[in-house]
Amino acid sequence: MLDTSAAAPPLDEAADRRRRIMAIVGSSSGNLVEWYDFYCYAFFALYFAPVFFPEGDDTGQLLKSAAVFAVGFFMRPIGGWLFGRIADRLGRKTSLMISVLMMCGGSLAIALLPTYATVGHLAPVLLVIARMVQGLSVGGEYGTSATYMSEVATKGQRGFFASFQYVTLIGGQLLASLVLVVLQSVLTAEQLTAWGWRIPFVIGALAAVVALFLRRSLSETMSAENKDSKEAGTLSGLLKHWRAFAVVLAYTAGGSLSFYTLTTYMPKYLFNTAHIDKVTASQITTVALFAYMAIQPFFGWLSDRIGRKTNMLLFSGLGMVMIVPLMTAIGTTTDPVLSFGLIMTGLVVISFYTGISGIVKAELFPTQVRALGVGLSYAVANSLFGGTAEAVALWLKHVGAETSFFWYVAVMLAISFIASLVMPNPKRHGYLDGDGTVEEALGRKTSPVLA
Repeated sequence: MLDTSAAAPPLDEAADRRRRIMAIVGSSSGNLVEWYDFYCYAFFALYFAPVFFPEGDDTGQLLKSAAVFAVGFFMRPIGGWLFGRIADRLGRKTSLMISVLMMCGGSLAIALLPTYATVGHLAPVLLVIARMVQGLSVGGEYGTSATYMSEVATKGQRGFFASFQYVTLIGGQLLASLVLVVLQSVLTAEQLTAWGWRIPFVIGALAAVVALFLRRSLSETMSAENKDSKEAGTLSGLLKHWRAFAVVLAYTAGGSLSFYTLTTYMPKYLFNTAHIDKVTASQITTVALFAYMAIQPFFGWLSDRIGRKTNMLLFSGLGMVMIVPLMTAIGTTTDPVLSFGLIMTGLVVISFYTGISGIVKAELFPTQVRALGVGLSYAVANSLFGGTAEAVALWLKHVGAETSFFWYVAVMLAISFIASLVMPNPKRHGYLDGDGTVEEALGRKTSPVLA
């Protein structure tokens, strides 16, 4: 008889691994719902923009809806601070439960909103309020879920397991895009504009209830000792790690801007600039998002082999060189297959960052301020650069300077490259697997690239 005892892990080790995997699944499910709800707005703006902003041409209406989209982003820093504090003082699970419940409320509110024809200027005001609630929720979701997944993953596989945060983040986008494609196939454009755009928000609100139930079973990763620390979840405690905060802020700016340029803005870019019809543009984006989602675990796994620092240098270095010619090429072709190939080229490059987006931040902050550090730095950069990507791009197109947007993205990626050079190697200096000397490494005046 074959003896498998040597090959099989001990029972308690196998049980611990299953527990960790289930924790990743439970956290990921809620993360998917959060981002689905948030991105429904971006994908269905093509249809409900005329309902809330009836005056103006297509670009003008999309610009106004993009401005409201940006308002949701400006709530993220508040959410990052509030939920980061909750996660660091009361526990990751509590924060995750509250954030998904708040997203449920925001989505349901949008689904039930009256239109401009019914209540006039009050309609866009109510839309802004609902987006503020969603922005507050998702601002807290990112930092807490990134922290939770990083802490629950096993050493040597943190990049791989933490990559599932972006799998579900992109999955939320993909699900929103799929719902759009399905509704486009069964409803007319007139029906979608009149009432069909409400359907995805109802679905999101119901899914959030399911996610809330799944998150009840999550195990807490925050110890009582760390919760009771005087610095837990405080800005004063975070300020002690200001160098790490600044580095994360810098590379997140380029990462967020390039991510939203190649994902949420892309359907509008294909429609407005490449003059591809709305349905085809949505289909191209949906297929690209699916492929993009599927490759995230590979880049997380790769970072476990070559190091997070190398991933970040490849992302920012290649990105700043390619973005201008890539966006120019996408805007000048009407071939759906070529458009897909060009978009995927960009998405592969930024996957060096998105595949490790959570873990590369979590490793730079100690436990007692980790959720706050990850959430607030991400939310600030994401709000200023990711959330405004569509509005800036559409405004520059509106004034006849569209190519300036491409150079703007390139400059931000150059800043990310500098931050990646300065960033300490998490394997040696990180707080999860290194010696926890991040600030010392950042304070050194020699060999920052090799640190």
